[in-house]
Amino acid sequence: MFVDKTKITIKGGNGGNGCVSFYRAKFITNGGPDGGDGGKGGDLVFVADGNMGTLLDFRYKRIFKADDGKDGAKLNCSGKAGQELVIKVPVGTVIREANSGKVMADLAAHGQRKVLISGGRGGRGNQHFATPTRQAPQYAERGKIAREYEVVLELKLIAEAGLIGFPNVGKSTFLKMATNANPKIANYHFTTLSPNLGVVRGNYGDDYVLADIPGIIEGASEGAGLGIEFLRHIERTKVLIHVVDAAAMEREDPIADIELINNELAKYNPELEKRPQVIVCNKMDIPEAQEHFEQIKALYEPKGCAVFAVSAASNQGVTEVLGKVAEILKNYPQDIVFDEDYEEYEEVKVDDEPFTITKTAESAYVVEGVGVERMIGFTNIDTEQGFAFFQRYLREKGIIDALEAKGVQEGDSIKIYNLWFDYYK
Repeated sequence: MFVDKTKITIKGGNGGNGCVSFYRAKFITNGGPDGGDGGKGGDLVFVADGNMGTLLDFRYKRIFKADDGKDGAKLNCSGKAGQELVIKVPVGTVIREANSGKVMADLAAHGQRKVLISGGRGGRGNQHFATPTRQAPQYAERGKIAREYEVVLELKLIAEAGLIGFPNVGKSTFLKMATNANPKIANYHFTTLSPNLGVVRGNYGDDYVLADIPGIIEGASEGAGLGIEFLRHIERTKVLIHVVDAAAMEREDPIADIELINNELAKYNPELEKRPQVIVCNKMDIPEAQEHFEQIKALYEPKGCAVFAVSAASNQGVTEVLGKVAEILKNYPQDIVFDEDYEEYEEVKVDDEPFTITKTAESAYVVEGVGVERMIGFTNIDTEQGFAFFQRYLREKGIIDALEAKGVQEGDSIKIYNLWFDYYK
């Protein structure tokens, strides 16, 4: 089963908590703090694997989480770091943040590696908070909570050449004759419901990957049928092989069909108009095809498109087409990038994340924001030192000033995450 789009949830490993401990030994009753640090949480990493060809595995497992770091221990022992989680995806996978649709990673080469979520930092043990005036700190940091995202995985096939054209014009038959692929072939519309790949073996080592891209019909760029799902597979293709039914057995006007398909490509991505294109007039074993072939040749060869007479069913003309594509690829610039202009996802630093303040009917103030909530999770506010640290954060973040601007008075209740505080200057 070919799966080229799916949604999953990913999360990095949380950092381990710091330890509160004091050194104790025989004849030593008041040893100093020796609480160790928590271990760093595991990173979540994506790696492109050329041996994978589908996202099918992600249909059965939807949640991926790296290991958490271990807590610190006494005697200044740091906790063990969490193990990173490596997720393998097919080459050509684009990872988008689900809510914004922005691209977080584009893995277009075998072995390409992307750390998408860094593990949370481990909390510091109480040994770090000893001062000349506070020699026995009863305080340690909690481990930082790692980020969590819902992401969409999209697979864009990596193929040097792609077969395009209306359904039932012979693309799958051409692919079978040209490569080692074995696509399903039958005489009805939309036989091909997923892209097929095959390798064209050249005489001099000039092999290349050929893809059969189905589902491109009128309105495909607006989402008709499964058009949008299939059009993205063309974006990385260097040469387009446009197959047309020259015998007009299924449709009346082959030239109109060529123009219609090209218009759909241009609407989806204007860059596709610039791709080299070879036109294959298929079903030339039928006498009625000759007239259309001459018309297509006269119209498109002056525009720089090579036009070939082919009968894919009998393998007539297939070798000539493949040779022409190999020639184009041989002289093709390698530094041209065939990608859309992605809007990349930029991770916002916790300190820069916005917050909101809402006044309820009960004269309570609700402070919301990812950064504020994470700071609560990272700080041990049950201790005097931890609570003082959190108060400083609220002041430096500008939350206290924002509350006062909203009209907060002494004694008013403030809710942050699931905790309630009373406001006093």
